[in-house]
Amino acid sequence: MSWKPEVDEIERRKAFAREMGGEEGVRRQHEGGRLTARERIDRLVEPGSWFEIGALAGKGEYDKQGRLVRVRPSNAIIGTGRIGGRKVSLDVDDYTIRGGSSEATVSEKWIYAENYALEHRIPLVRLVESAGGSVRLVEQQGGTKIPGYPTWPMVGLMGYIPVAAIALGPCAGLGALKAGCAHFSVMVKGTSQVFAGGPPVVGRAGMGNEIDKEALGGSQMHTRVSGVIDNEAESEEHAFEQVRRFLSYMPNSVFELPPRTDSGDDPERREEELLSIIPREKRRVYKSRKILELVLDKGSVFEIAPNYGRSVVTCLARLNGYPVAVITNDPYHMGGGLNRPAAEKMESFIDLADTFHLPVVNFVDQPGTVVGIEAEKAGNVRGSIRVVSAIEQSRVPWCAIVIRRLFGLAGSAYGRLQGINLHYAWPSASWGSIPFEGGIAAAYRRELDALPEEERAVRLAELETQYEHLASPFLTAEKFRVPDIIDPRDTRRVLCHWIEDAWRALPEQLGLRARTMRK
Repeated sequence: MSWKPEVDEIERRKAFAREMGGEEGVRRQHEGGRLTARERIDRLVEPGSWFEIGALAGKGEYDKQGRLVRVRPSNAIIGTGRIGGRKVSLDVDDYTIRGGSSEATVSEKWIYAENYALEHRIPLVRLVESAGGSVRLVEQQGGTKIPGYPTWPMVGLMGYIPVAAIALGPCAGLGALKAGCAHFSVMVKGTSQVFAGGPPVVGRAGMGNEIDKEALGGSQMHTRVSGVIDNEAESEEHAFEQVRRFLSYMPNSVFELPPRTDSGDDPERREEELLSIIPREKRRVYKSRKILELVLDKGSVFEIAPNYGRSVVTCLARLNGYPVAVITNDPYHMGGGLNRPAAEKMESFIDLADTFHLPVVNFVDQPGTVVGIEAEKAGNVRGSIRVVSAIEQSRVPWCAIVIRRLFGLAGSAYGRLQGINLHYAWPSASWGSIPFEGGIAAAYRRELDALPEEERAVRLAELETQYEHLASPFLTAEKFRVPDIIDPRDTRRVLCHWIEDAWRALPEQLGLRARTMRK
């Protein structure tokens, strides 16, 4: 009289789910150099923590007597697991079943996983490998449907919980949307591609271009050129590790503070190298990432979108164990100037910090908005305006360290100008509406043009000496237009002192913003 037969039936159906697309589908997946969906889950979450939901979903095949023969499982696998000791919700595509097609899946299932994360205020991780829609399935279903999923809170998620996505194979249509619409996204070099439409769509039947899928939507395209995906991974395991690191800086939701850890790094640590890291020769470059390594907690720097908008560096890090969002400029690329891609990257990163209560530290060496005909065509000014807007709309504490230059429209994007506008300067800093180099010759052009060539050079040298004195940051400090000039070796101590005060103010920031993250 027990329910043992029905319980046995549950296990039988789950066994079909574990088979995924069968031996042939699994073999093709491995031959393509990719793990299966279930292997990925095992590699990503902590052992024993996976709790699956909806394993029975799929399409059953029955004999004439109505007895189950087999079940083709849904190509969406969902459930929860632990990463870094914390629960996350997983939405995983199974490419061994009809290429993970979004049309072939039970959409209610993967949407359920995303709504589960939203309602329970836990992070969401998408493991994406989907061929998108299918014309053949339209025939089977007997009609078309209007694009979109009304029950999927795609944008709303971004304002509540951290969303991370990994593109692990071909991701077309909906797959591209799920991979790109995340706070942090990764794709695997050589084995994953992201595109609105794949090569068959782009080919002769579509736009008349013949192109392979890697050239169309590989990691070279999307982590360096388009900016659709943040980071590139060398392997699937490397991608999993990057997601683990990203989540380690994030709260479970906007209703909590990010977790603090014991860094074991002395907040009073002073690095002698900082005293000479900025060259006296203005045209010489330096390695800005080295400054971050010397000042922030050792081993804590995790860079986001390192290959896109390369004149700006954005990374997550820690100060005395407190998570922070860090921005700096890279003088190796356009002198560190702000162009449209760098502005978009910086704007998105500021939104991330503001959404999840990460105080912002900006190590500033900003020569200004990149200029020229191509720069104007690209809308660099518009990008600079949007960065300034994102900063002023943010509410988290800011602290800027002006390490070298601060000029022009982009220069005003060093921190939030309203409120206390906390910023410090190194003795190597200089600032103004425009750099004196070139500006002096323009301002005194009539006088200089009227002089003989030898006298012109002497007079120009006199003017440059005069303005070099006026550019001294100490003159600005005398008027208290910069709160303080500090010994570069004291930067870590200053920031660790500030982060305690910044953290004290964060509980007032908990909850939703008026807008979600701009992506």
